[in-house]
Amino acid sequence: MQDPSLPLFEILSHRVPPAAGSWLERVEQVTGTGARPAGAPDARANDASTWFDRDRFLATFTSAVRVLGKAPLGLDANERDALRAAGVVGAVDSWRMDELGRITMLALASRRLPVPELARLLWDCYQRGEGRERQALLRALPFVADAERFVPLAVDACRTNELPVFEAIACENPYPAAHFPDLNFNQMVLKAMFMGVPLARIVGLERRRSGELARMAEDFASERRAAGRSVPADIGLLSLEQEHERATRIPE
Repeated sequence: MQDPSLPLFEILSHRVPPAAGSWLERVEQVTGTGARPAGAPDARANDASTWFDRDRFLATFTSAVRVLGKAPLGLDANERDALRAAGVVGAVDSWRMDELGRITMLALASRRLPVPELARLLWDCYQRGEGRERQALLRALPFVADAERFVPLAVDACRTNELPVFEAIACENPYPAAHFPDLNFNQMVLKAMFMGVPLARIVGLERRRSGELARMAEDFASERRAAGRSVPADIGLLSLEQEHERATRIPE
C-alpha cells in the first residue's frame, strides 16, 4: 500500500486556484513536505522543533475553507484508481475542497512529526476547531500515520451532539471498525440509531456485529417501545439470528 498522503497532495495540487499558490507553498512548509529526505517519503523528523510551527499549521489549516471553498471534488477515474491503490476508501467523492486540503495537511504532517507532537497537533485541531475543521480531522484519521494511537480522540468525538461531527467519524469512515474496541464501537452504533443515522452508513458494521451488540440493540428497542417511541426500521441489521438463518438456509 502506498503512502495515502502522496495521491491526496497530487489531487490537491491540481485543484488549488492559481491565485492561491502561496497557500499551497505554506502547506508544504508547515507539513515538512519540502524537508522530506529524498527516497524516504515516510521518514519521521527526529526534532520537529527545527521546522514545525504549530501555530502556523493551525492558521493554514483554518484558512483552507477561505482559500479552497466548499465545492465538490469531482474526481476522475485515474484519481479514484490512485486513491484506491493507496488505501483511501469510503465516500471520498462526498468530500469538499476544504476537507481535501485539511485531510491532506494532516496526512502529510503525520509522516514527518514524531508521534507525541502529532498527537498534540490532532488534539489542538479538534479542540480549537469549528465544525468543519473537526469533521475534516475525523475523516483524516484513517490516513494519518500511527492511526491506531488516536482512538481516544475518535471515541471522544462520538460524544458530540453535533450531527455533522458525529457523522464524520461514524459514517463512511473505516476508522471505527478498524480500531475501536468492542464497547466503543457498540456505543457508537447505538448512538447512531438514537440520532437517526442509517446503520448502512457505518463502514464495517457487518463484520463487527456481535451477540453483545445485538443484546444492546434489543434493550434499546425495548426502552423505545416502553416509552411509546418508534424503533429504527434498520435495527434488524444488528440481529445475528437473521445472519444465522441466511447461513444455514438450505438452497432450494
